Amino acid sequence: MVIRGATVVTGTHSEVADIGIQGGKIVALGSLADFHAPVEIAGAGLTAIPGVIDTQVHFREPGLEHKEDLESGTRAALMGGVTSILEMPNTHPPTVSPQMLQDKLDRAASRAWCHYGFFVGASAENADDLAQFENLPGTPGIKIFMGSSTGPLLVGDDETLERVLRSGTKRVAVHAEDEPRNTARKSLISEHPHPREHPFLRDAESARLATERIIRLSQKTGRQVHILHISTGDEPPLIQQAKRAGIPITAEVTPQHLYFNGDEAYERLGSWVQMNPPIRGAEHQAALWRALADGIFDVFGSDHAPHTLVEKQLLYPGSPSGMPGVQTLLSVLLTFCHQGRQDLKTLVRMACETPASLYGIVGKGQLAVGYDADVVLVDPHRSYQFERSMVESKCGWSPYEGDTFTGSVEHVILGGQWAVRSGERLEVASGRQLVFNHP
Repeated sequence: MVIRGATVVTGTHSEVADIGIQGGKIVALGSLADFHAPVEIAGAGLTAIPGVIDTQVHFREPGLEHKEDLESGTRAALMGGVTSILEMPNTHPPTVSPQMLQDKLDRAASRAWCHYGFFVGASAENADDLAQFENLPGTPGIKIFMGSSTGPLLVGDDETLERVLRSGTKRVAVHAEDEPRNTARKSLISEHPHPREHPFLRDAESARLATERIIRLSQKTGRQVHILHISTGDEPPLIQQAKRAGIPITAEVTPQHLYFNGDEAYERLGSWVQMNPPIRGAEHQAALWRALADGIFDVFGSDHAPHTLVEKQLLYPGSPSGMPGVQTLLSVLLTFCHQGRQDLKTLVRMACETPASLYGIVGKGQLAVGYDADVVLVDPHRSYQFERSMVESKCGWSPYEGDTFTGSVEHVILGGQWAVRSGERLEVASGRQLVFNHP
C-alpha cells in the first residue's frame, strides 16, 4: 500500500510526503515515485497521523456488558481513529490476577476492532505479587485507584500504596482522589440533589490532596507514576514542581475536562457530564488550558466510561459517574486544533507518541520507517454535527450530541490494511494484542 501526498504530522514537524507500507510496516517515507503497490490512497488535502493510543478506557467486560463490551468498545475506538487502547481493571470480577488478565485477552482475540492491552488492578491482597504481574504478556502494567472505587481495587491508605509502589518498576497509572474526604463530604448533599453538586461534593481539595500524596510516595519510593484525568487548577503546579525536582511523575488530561464548563454544563446536560473526578467550573477549566499550554500534561486520554441512558437518568446521586469518549477523543482534539487552541504536533505527541513511549508499546505511536502501519488520515477542515446515530458504543448516547466538530476521520489503516475507508468500517475485526517492552 502507498499513501500519496498526505501532510504527515509528527510531534516535531510536518511535511507533505508519501508513505510506503509493506508487510504491515511502514517501509518508506518521502517522495516515493518508484514505490508501486496494489493499493494507492490519494492523500492530497488530508493529514496523516499515527493511530491514536487511548491509554484509559473502561469497556465493562466481563460483568457489565449491558453498558459496553470489548467488541462494541473497540469498534467505537476504531471509528474515532483510535487504533490501540489500554483498558482498565474495574470490571466484574476485577482484573487482579493473571487468570483474569488472560480471560480478558481471550475475550478480545478475534473480536477486537483495534489493538488492545489490559491493566492489572492493584489491591492490598495482590500488592506483593505486582512485580510479577506487571510483566505478563498483554498488560502495560498496574492501575491504582486511590478513590472512586470499591472492594479490593480501592487502595486508599499510604501504607498499602507504598507496598504497591515498591512492588515492581514499571510506571503505574493512578486515579488520584482522596476517598476519606469524598466519603465525609457525602453528608453535605442538599435536600434536593442535582448533578451540579458533584464538583462540590467531590471537590478540588480531594483531588489536590491525593495528587500531593502520590507525588510524595513517588519521591519516597522512586516509582514512576502517571496521574490520570487531572481536573483542577490546584494540581498542575504540584506536578510541575515535582517534575522540576526530578520526581518521575507524568500526567493526563481528558478532552472533556477541557471542553465542558461545569458552570453551565450541569444545567444543560445533567448527569451526562457527571464523572470522577468531576467536570469543574470555568476557573479550573481555564487553569487546565494554561497548564496544557505550559507543557505540564504528557498525555490525552478519554476515560471512556459508558453507562446506559436508563442508568444515567436515575436521580443524583444514584446516577453513575462516567461518560463515553473513545470515539470522540480525536474529533474533540482536532476541533481544538481548528480553533487555534493547540496545534497538531501537540496532538500527535500527546495522543500517539508519548502514550507509546510511556508504556513501552512496541511498534506503535510513530509515523516512521520500521513502525507498525497504524495510520489515520483526517480531513482537518471538514465540519460535521455529531449525532446520536453516529454513536458506536453500546451505551447509545454521547454528551457531545448536537455539537459541531471540525476535523473528520476519513481513513484508518490498521496493521497495513484498510480498517475504515471513507468513513465506513470494513467488516473485519483485526485488532491484535499489544506487545510491551519490559525493563
